[in-house]
Amino acid sequence: MSEPKPNDAFQADICANLLKALGEPLRLRIVDLLRQGEMTVSDIAETLEVEIVTASHHLQILKHAHLVDPQRDGRFIYYRLREDMLKTVKGQRSQFLDLGCCRIEVPCEKTK
Repeated sequence: MSEPKPNDAFQADICANLLKALGEPLRLRIVDLLRQGEMTVSDIAETLEVEIVTASHHLQILKHAHLVDPQRDGRFIYYRLREDMLKTVKGQRSQFLDLGCCRIEVPCEKTK
Protein backbone atom coordinates (compact mmCIF):
# COMPACT_ATOMS: atom_id res chain seq x y z
CA MET A 1 0.00 0.00 0.00
CA SER A 2 1.12 3.54 -0.62
CA GLU A 3 1.90 6.00 2.15
CA PRO A 4 -0.76 8.59 3.02
CA LYS A 5 -0.27 11.99 1.44
CA PRO A 6 0.32 15.04 3.67
CA ASN A 7 -2.88 16.85 4.66
CA ASP A 8 -4.97 13.81 3.67
CA ALA A 9 -6.60 12.77 6.95
CA PHE A 10 -9.00 10.55 5.02
CA GLN A 11 -6.10 8.72 3.29
CA ALA A 12 -8.13 8.82 0.09
CA ASP A 13 -5.82 6.67 -2.08
CA ILE A 14 -5.52 3.90 0.49
CA CYS A 15 -9.21 3.96 1.33
CA ALA A 16 -10.23 3.90 -2.34
CA ASN A 17 -8.03 0.84 -2.99
CA LEU A 18 -9.55 -1.03 -0.03
CA LEU A 19 -13.08 -0.15 -1.07
CA LYS A 20 -12.31 -1.12 -4.67
CA ALA A 21 -11.13 -4.54 -3.48
CA LEU A 22 -14.41 -4.97 -1.59
CA GLY A 23 -16.52 -3.53 -4.41
CA GLU A 24 -17.40 -6.90 -5.95
CA PRO A 25 -20.21 -9.06 -4.55
CA LEU A 26 -18.22 -12.31 -4.64
CA ARG A 27 -15.36 -10.74 -2.68
CA LEU A 28 -17.83 -9.54 -0.04
CA ARG A 29 -19.19 -13.09 0.19
CA ILE A 30 -15.64 -14.40 0.62
CA VAL A 31 -15.00 -11.88 3.41
CA ASP A 32 -18.25 -12.94 5.05
CA LEU A 33 -17.18 -16.61 4.92
CA LEU A 34 -13.77 -15.82 6.37
CA ARG A 35 -15.40 -14.13 9.37
CA GLN A 36 -16.11 -17.70 10.54
CA GLY A 37 -12.45 -18.70 10.32
CA GLU A 38 -9.76 -19.72 7.88
CA MET A 39 -10.59 -21.71 4.75
CA THR A 40 -8.83 -23.08 1.69
CA VAL A 41 -9.65 -21.83 -1.78
CA SER A 42 -11.33 -25.20 -2.47
CA ASP A 43 -13.57 -24.83 0.58
CA ILE A 44 -14.49 -21.28 -0.42
CA ALA A 45 -15.22 -22.27 -4.02
CA GLU A 46 -17.38 -25.20 -2.93
CA THR A 47 -19.33 -23.17 -0.37
CA LEU A 48 -19.97 -20.29 -2.79
CA GLU A 49 -20.57 -22.65 -5.73
CA VAL A 50 -17.96 -21.05 -8.00
CA GLU A 51 -14.98 -22.43 -9.87
CA ILE A 52 -11.73 -22.74 -7.89
CA VAL A 53 -9.96 -20.45 -10.37
CA THR A 54 -12.63 -17.76 -9.78
CA ALA A 55 -12.32 -17.97 -6.00
CA SER A 56 -8.53 -17.93 -6.29
CA HIS A 57 -8.60 -14.82 -8.48
CA HIS A 58 -10.74 -12.91 -5.99
CA LEU A 59 -8.64 -14.09 -3.04
CA GLN A 60 -5.55 -12.69 -4.77
CA ILE A 61 -7.24 -9.30 -5.08
CA LEU A 62 -8.14 -9.38 -1.37
CA LYS A 63 -4.57 -10.47 -0.55
CA HIS A 64 -2.98 -7.64 -2.57
CA ALA A 65 -5.27 -5.17 -0.77
CA HIS A 66 -3.96 -6.60 2.54
CA LEU A 67 -7.44 -7.68 3.61
CA VAL A 68 -6.66 -11.40 3.92
CA ASP A 69 -3.61 -13.33 5.04
CA PRO A 70 -2.62 -16.63 3.39
CA GLN A 71 -0.84 -19.34 5.34
CA ARG A 72 0.62 -22.44 3.76
CA ASP A 73 0.14 -25.81 5.45
CA GLY A 74 1.76 -28.48 3.31
CA ARG A 75 0.17 -28.32 -0.11
CA PHE A 76 -2.80 -26.26 1.09
CA ILE A 77 -3.05 -22.51 1.54
CA TYR A 78 -5.46 -21.31 4.18
CA TYR A 79 -6.90 -17.82 3.92
CA ARG A 80 -8.16 -15.76 6.83
CA LEU A 81 -9.15 -12.16 7.39
CA ARG A 82 -6.26 -10.04 8.52
CA GLU A 83 -6.15 -10.28 12.30
CA ASP A 84 -6.90 -6.60 12.97
CA MET A 85 -9.63 -6.38 10.34
CA LEU A 86 -12.71 -7.75 12.14
CA LYS A 87 -13.94 -5.97 15.26
CA THR A 88 -16.90 -6.60 17.54
CA VAL A 89 -18.95 -3.79 19.03
CA LYS A 90 -18.64 -4.07 22.80
CA GLY A 91 -21.82 -5.25 24.46
CA GLN A 92 -23.41 -6.14 21.11
CA ARG A 93 -23.33 -9.02 18.68
CA SER A 94 -22.63 -6.80 15.67
CA GLN A 95 -19.27 -6.75 13.94
CA PHE A 96 -17.54 -4.39 11.56
CA LEU A 97 -14.61 -4.46 9.18
CA ASP A 98 -12.12 -1.82 10.29
CA LEU A 99 -10.45 -0.47 7.16
CA GLY A 100 -8.63 2.27 9.04
CA CYS A 101 -10.13 5.03 6.90
CA CYS A 102 -13.67 3.85 7.48
CA ARG A 103 -15.55 0.83 8.70
CA ILE A 104 -18.16 -1.45 7.22
CA GLU A 105 -20.75 -2.78 9.62
CA VAL A 106 -21.60 -6.43 9.14
CA PRO A 107 -25.31 -7.12 9.62
CA CYS A 108 -26.22 -9.44 12.46
CA GLU A 109 -28.00 -12.63 11.57
CA LYS A 110 -31.68 -12.20 12.26
CA THR A 111 -33.21 -14.65 14.68
CA LYS A 112 -36.66 -16.05 14.04
